[in-house]
Amino acid sequence: MQIGQRNQIKTKVTENDTAKVFGSGELLVLATPRMIALMEECSYKCISKDLEAGSSSVGTLLNVKHLSATPVGMEITVEAEITEIDGRRVCFSIKAYDECGLIGEGTHERFIVFSDKFMQKTYSKLESK
Repeated sequence: MQIGQRNQIKTKVTENDTAKVFGSGELLVLATPRMIALMEECSYKCISKDLEAGSSSVGTLLNVKHLSATPVGMEITVEAEITEIDGRRVCFSIKAYDECGLIGEGTHERFIVFSDKFMQKTYSKLESK
């Protein structure tokens, strides 16, 4: 994994991706939560092949602007680029485009964790409530 490493994913917007379905609005346009989920997926996939066995990454911070609406049926492209690596913290520049241009941009931070230890700590919450 290195600064400048990139990943890209593409998908077509369906009715299941809309604000109306996600509950984030009433319109049949790409939902902001769906765009953000795609940005996080793109970032995760950017580094997943470089992680050692037994580890994964979790999202810890997102700062995103949704700049333009995208209709059902249009293809979107999401890009993630590593901008900083600080130990187990990895930062990304993230952007989303539809066929007419930029629709969203921001930053995303992920933290590399050891999967078993992370899940044990997470599920220990059930015992302490």
